[in-house]
Amino acid sequence: MNLDFSNDQKYLQDEARKFFDKEGGLVIARGVMDNAEDYNKELWAKIVELGWTGIRIPEEFDGLGLGHLELCVIAEELGRSLAPVPFSSSVYLFTEALIKFASNEIKSEILPKLVSGEIVGTYAIAEDMHQATESNLTTSLNADNISGTKIAIPDAGIASHMIVVVKSTNGVDLRLVDLSDSSVKITPQKNLDTSRAFFKAEFQDTPSTIIGEAGQGWSYTQHLLDQAAVLFAFEQVGGSQAALDMAKAYSIERFAFGRQIGSYQAIKHKLADMYIALTLAKSNSYYGAWALSSESSELPLAAATARVSATKAFQLCSKENIQTHGGNGFTWEYDCHLFYKRSKVLSVLLGSEATWKEKLVSNLEKTNTLEKR
Repeated sequence: MNLDFSNDQKYLQDEARKFFDKEGGLVIARGVMDNAEDYNKELWAKIVELGWTGIRIPEEFDGLGLGHLELCVIAEELGRSLAPVPFSSSVYLFTEALIKFASNEIKSEILPKLVSGEIVGTYAIAEDMHQATESNLTTSLNADNISGTKIAIPDAGIASHMIVVVKSTNGVDLRLVDLSDSSVKITPQKNLDTSRAFFKAEFQDTPSTIIGEAGQGWSYTQHLLDQAAVLFAFEQVGGSQAALDMAKAYSIERFAFGRQIGSYQAIKHKLADMYIALTLAKSNSYYGAWALSSESSELPLAAATARVSATKAFQLCSKENIQTHGGNGFTWEYDCHLFYKRSKVLSVLLGSEATWKEKLVSNLEKTNTLEKR
């Protein structure tokens, strides 16, 4: 593996960072929480105007036609600023599902509207507090109509369309649903990070359209989750870097007993641990980006590696950032809690850390078995 971002990709990341800083950075996330909003409409409109919702959409459907690496650098800056927008649900999962598996008819109808912002999408998998598997899905299909309940769906109250993972006579299907249909009921769910909105969706004979081939929905979903894991890893790296920067700045400006607190060994150790975890996560995320952009067969292993490493890094950095700030770190006025809350939400958004550890181990075992042959 040999991966480095091109000058154009680095320029895109720099411009994205400047954009989020200019728009207010963490102030926007705090504003969404204070005002009990689902997302920041103005920020989302500007992101749409920049064309980022169409980064991966081919030019024939009005998109930019760029690759996954461009999406990775945008993801890192989204994580750094904790942007309260439906980007991940609409772009990482919904859009990618359509690009890879939808018919040309559906692509022609939906993709240009994703670029323009007329359509916002999301992806529904979970049905209860247990990890969703191919065998325990209960949301069912009767002809082309869906019945059942999905929970913990990001941005479903914002989205106009949803891809639902359902049980069918052929196995598992992916079904496209228009959420404006009267048979769909969307209700908000409580969430630790109130700058990101999650919902429950109830379907009662809801009309739907198949995405891809019948019976292939579970394999499609696993591939999409592997892709999204790499992108979320970059978000987690961005959040980890921002938490480390915040802790470092505070350790320099804060004095105790006549000395900068950063000069004390205990604080040095905290910052060093944060840096080590972040560096490892960044390296593993680059591995994931390489596998994703090159369509390597190593993607499942690379995705699990990046996911586990970045999850651990973000949780550690957000926690130690609070500890470095001392009592101030536990107050609402300081921004430390914003990173801690986001780290907890991202750690379970695609499945628990334990699930991804199991994926990592199983993929390592497969790799070792193949090498021995």
